[in-house]
Amino acid sequence: MNIMIVGVGGQGTLLASRILGNAVIAEGYDVKVSEVHGMSQRGGSVVTYVKFGDKVYSPIIDKGEADIILAFEMLEAYRALPYLKKDGVIIANNQMINPMPVIIGAMEYPKDIEKKISNLVNLECLDAAKLAKEAGNIKAVNVVLIGVMAKKTNISYEKWVEIIKNTVPAKLLDVNLKAFDLGYNYK
Repeated sequence: MNIMIVGVGGQGTLLASRILGNAVIAEGYDVKVSEVHGMSQRGGSVVTYVKFGDKVYSPIIDKGEADIILAFEMLEAYRALPYLKKDGVIIANNQMINPMPVIIGAMEYPKDIEKKISNLVNLECLDAAKLAKEAGNIKAVNVVLIGVMAKKTNISYEKWVEIIKNTVPAKLLDVNLKAFDLGYNYK
């Protein structure tokens, strides 16, 4: 299974990859994770590849190989399109964060981006920020999206909860468990 996690710096993509990696390790899979940091501290792109199976030799996901793309932001989902398998799915937060070229007026954010993506691939788009707020912290978008994705795996709900308890700092545990539950039960 090849999962690509894409977002911008500060959105919690690395925690999401840690939760995912820990979950599949706990299930006995061989796992390889590769993190690519752009200007992550300045809101730049962050991409994480998570590959798992009986035996995995390389952490890199090439174009056309991602089973799932977990996108924390719509432009990052759009940029990741070439990596999705023909029958893959993009699970995306509907948030739109202006990159620096848009902020300085050198470019425009693509119009109707959600529609453009959904016309090309299987897209599950949701307002993960709204669910994160409902859980108690807007920063829990990452765990909301992990919850949506978790339902597509053969890993039990209880195992995911155990992994979150062992991965997330204690002071943030209640919010993240609520966020995971809201994502898992979305739709």
